[in-house]
Amino acid sequence: MLWPSSLLSGRLLRRYKRFLADIELDNGEVLTVHCPNTGAMTGCDLPGSRVWVSHSDNPKRKYAYSWQLVEVAGQRICIHSALANTVVAEALDEGVIGELTGYEGYRREQRLEEGSRVDFLLHGKGLAACALEVKSVTLHIGDGEGRFPDAVSQRARRHVQGLQARVEAGEAAGLLFAVLHEGIESVAPAAEIDPAYAEALASAAKAGVKVLAYRASIDPVTGMRLTTAVPVAL
Repeated sequence: MLWPSSLLSGRLLRRYKRFLADIELDNGEVLTVHCPNTGAMTGCDLPGSRVWVSHSDNPKRKYAYSWQLVEVAGQRICIHSALANTVVAEALDEGVIGELTGYEGYRREQRLEEGSRVDFLLHGKGLAACALEVKSVTLHIGDGEGRFPDAVSQRARRHVQGLQARVEAGEAAGLLFAVLHEGIESVAPAAEIDPAYAEALASAAKAGVKVLAYRASIDPVTGMRLTTAVPVAL
């Protein structure tokens, strides 16, 4: 996945109002930029951190720049959570996700029979259609351990419960953690933050929902792509 424009580097001054951040570019210019992440961003919004931003020529945008990357403890992190689906789509196209290579194609943002939406609906000859949800992981608690979610998320819990219901109805479903933090080497539910989500995920996995995690390689110049499977501890 290529960045929407060549990235400019600077340092973070502050993040505020969830969707805004002030940064100082390397040339000394101070900008207010869009922060495309609705989460807590725990550990990813430390003032003084090195950051990278992209520029848009769209005249309708209030803020021309968007925050894309941050570097913490020498590790790059993509804070643009919506890009998780983009890198997953490319990984599916390239056959990177070994557990899903039996599927021949997919449709994105599909509405299922019961009315809910799913990030991907995979299909393949002789295989039941597989509903795949994607979650971006950036919370690093140390020693290579990643956690999701970084704040209580009823929405994420409902997604997991929907996947479990689909499996219990005889269909196929999966959850893919897209790890957008170079320092994370394993993923687990953040039971200390959202115990209800941890319980729901364990129940879904036991019912047969496939739970996977793949880490991205991240470069401010060449882009980002999923490359490496990492274990999920339930």
